[in-house]
Amino acid sequence: MSVLVCGGAGYIGSHMVRRLKAAGLDPVVLDNLSTGHRQAIDGCELVVGDLLDTILLEQLFAEHKFESVMHFCAKSLVGESMHEPYAYYHNNVSGTLNLLAAMRSHGSKRLIFSSTAAVYGMPQGETIDEDHPCNPINPYGHSKLMVEQILRDAARAYGLRSATLRYFNAAGASADAWIGEAHEPETHLIPNALRATDPGAAPLSVFGNDYPTRDGTCVRDYVHVDDLADAHLLALEYLGDHEGAHVFNLGNGDGFSVLEVLNAAHEVTGREIPWQFAPRRAGDPTTLVASSARARGVLGWQPERTQIGDIIASAWRWHCKRRF
Repeated sequence: MSVLVCGGAGYIGSHMVRRLKAAGLDPVVLDNLSTGHRQAIDGCELVVGDLLDTILLEQLFAEHKFESVMHFCAKSLVGESMHEPYAYYHNNVSGTLNLLAAMRSHGSKRLIFSSTAAVYGMPQGETIDEDHPCNPINPYGHSKLMVEQILRDAARAYGLRSATLRYFNAAGASADAWIGEAHEPETHLIPNALRATDPGAAPLSVFGNDYPTRDGTCVRDYVHVDDLADAHLLALEYLGDHEGAHVFNLGNGDGFSVLEVLNAAHEVTGREIPWQFAPRRAGDPTTLVASSARARGVLGWQPERTQIGDIIASAWRWHCKRRF
């Protein structure tokens, strides 16, 4: 099976490309390399471009008979989306519409869509399942929720089969430390904690110490990137037998506070991690933890790398060897 992986040179996309190859599938990567890395695609065919180029999309689908598409390429910085909402709606919504039009023209009937817990907004309970109200509080989350609605409409009108996978906090790196999390700027806690161990690095900011949690810092759900890739492959198989638009949360199901992550990172690295408290950031939920019962029950997904120390250790191995 030939699979188009949009954004396949990025962090999660490149891990997915490896998983597809291991499963005997034939991934083709489309990536504009704005945040992705050519070195990460593991020898697969790379087409440099993006979803805003309708001519390129037409050529790509005409040359390949893609049975399925995986869509990872989105602008995804929450803060940036507040300042540049047009860019987020243009890339994330208009680009996806271009992709869907090309898929329809060429008979590609299955789509795995990378979504986010940001569609939920402020949580209304300790854990979040797929029936939790969706009320995004930033343009990034709104753009993803818009696409989810488009996919529901496309299922009814055109018979498109889709699986929307709402990630919580993706983390970690490949077992062989060949690919990992390499963003610039980096906004995620675990890679920033590891970078803070580098000589001369500035102290890490911990935003808020007065949340109603066990140590006063925010609690988040971290899911290993390879477990995410496994879930995508299971979702692709599921769409082979199931029509419609489906939604699944992907999370560990357990939460770790900021200070717990920093303590675990210290134990893994054996190094001091300089940090300091800073004022709360507007819009940061106290606790954000997934219920992934649907993905476990329907897809048969079982995350294997659930201990925060193991997740951080994989990221640390890549950090020590990072090639890009």
